Amino acid sequence: MTTAQQTWTRHSRELAGIQTSIVTGGRGEPLLVLHDETGHPGWLGWHEALARSFTLNIPMMPGYGGSERLEWAMSMRDMAGWYLEALDDLDIGQVSVLGFSLGGWLAAELATMNPERFKKVALVGAAGVRPPVGEILDMFLITMPALLEASVLDKSEVAEFSRVCPDEPDLELAADWEDVREVACMLSWRPYMHNPNLPHLLHRLKRLPTLLVWGREDGVVPLSAGQKYNESIPGSRLAVMDDCGHRPELERPAEFVAIVREFLEE
Repeated sequence: MTTAQQTWTRHSRELAGIQTSIVTGGRGEPLLVLHDETGHPGWLGWHEALARSFTLNIPMMPGYGGSERLEWAMSMRDMAGWYLEALDDLDIGQVSVLGFSLGGWLAAELATMNPERFKKVALVGAAGVRPPVGEILDMFLITMPALLEASVLDKSEVAEFSRVCPDEPDLELAADWEDVREVACMLSWRPYMHNPNLPHLLHRLKRLPTLLVWGREDGVVPLSAGQKYNESIPGSRLAVMDDCGHRPELERPAEFVAIVREFLEE
């Protein structure tokens, strides 16, 4: 009997003054991956697929997944400032970034602060701008399992949903969910999940290839937010995935990976 070899590692190191937990795996040029407001979900199928072409670097946001908290960070702009120094310490050079939801917002803030630091930017269901139509789902009014269920169209059709949101989460996972909810609240409560100034700053990405990936039926960050990003970033491309909610990497992983890989390799 043989077992599959683990293709990723997890370690901790000091970045920008705090101990930071980092997941790394794959081969090829580095790709910075910024997880969403629920935290790193574990190494899933889409990670494995992208890792065949890229070396994924996934630092846990301060306060998430074993990384120390950053007590002075009170906004996503603050967090982006910390990440820029963390990237200096990580020493992976100019790098492409793939950000999801809250991590997409973070990626957008990073890119507006220092566009020359990145090769390409891919934002997936990114928060950060106020949707012209609809509202961002209020994660603080519902439980984490309810938020995760709302992020997909039909959890019964998502092969890895139980890995992200088990029916009976253990005590450690339940505690993690409460911790990350507190961090997300500190960063994004007022104004809720957006920066009113960000649309005015996104023009700085005019020379930075930018891909926006959205589920047409996104119930967490409405598609109109993706359209606002698209209008605000000259030359950006909006890829809308049909029959898909807020988690295209879970709901349509093969199609999602193909879209992202094509963008990063072109």
